[in-house]
Amino acid sequence: MVKTGALASDGKTDDRDRLFASTSWTAVFDAAQSSLAPARAKMALSDLCTRYWRPLYIFLRGQGFNSEDAQDLTQGFFVDLIQTRAYARADPAKGRFRSFLLGAMKHFVADARDRSNAKKRGGDAIWVPITTAVLEEMEKQIGRSEMCNPDYVYEREWAAGLVRRAFDRLAEESVLAGKSVLFDSLKSHLSGGGEEVSTYETISAQLGRPVTTLRSDVARFRARYRDILRDEVSGTVEEPSQVDEELRYLCQVLLAA
Repeated sequence: MVKTGALASDGKTDDRDRLFASTSWTAVFDAAQSSLAPARAKMALSDLCTRYWRPLYIFLRGQGFNSEDAQDLTQGFFVDLIQTRAYARADPAKGRFRSFLLGAMKHFVADARDRSNAKKRGGDAIWVPITTAVLEEMEKQIGRSEMCNPDYVYEREWAAGLVRRAFDRLAEESVLAGKSVLFDSLKSHLSGGGEEVSTYETISAQLGRPVTTLRSDVARFRARYRDILRDEVSGTVEEPSQVDEELRYLCQVLLAA
């Protein structure tokens, strides 16, 4: 996990963000305005599904659904979102995107229970390639969270997913910039995970790069990470002025985990 202390820092995005644009309210509006281009709408919502499958799945497991039913309901939720165009009624002025998505899921589950017709995977579904390893990881997380409120577990996974996407975007940018080796060598200095942190002296000897330069590299990577993180969050709130508040809240969620 990237150090949460960096979450609330100021920063401005630049043109590189357009290479990996955030998907949130923007994608919802793009899909809602694509009645003449259903393929475009499906693509936008497929991206939403890929990004937000995990927190919704974990929420449903916290609600007592078994793994298979939680997968079916999560899959069916996004299919329903496309077919009913419920996303077209989404209004960012009414709350955060994470709140909209969770509220829509709760409504979908209540309706599915009433009608007993939760949509099964396959068919016209948008399938998200969730591997066995990822499912096992989530099940372990669920096992550690059995006594937690499902809404809180959902928000915790939402925040963790945000951090993962920002870090992945930074890695992708490093590849495009021809700095993948440098990034891989320094990424342990950007995260607060359990991997061993190599000393600057060791990395310097490996790369033939002065320690002072490496420290500057780390500072630049961290600054860029903060920019990307802010960009990810900015697409889930109504106004830019709400970004810092949302970041602080998500930081608190992660710290409390």
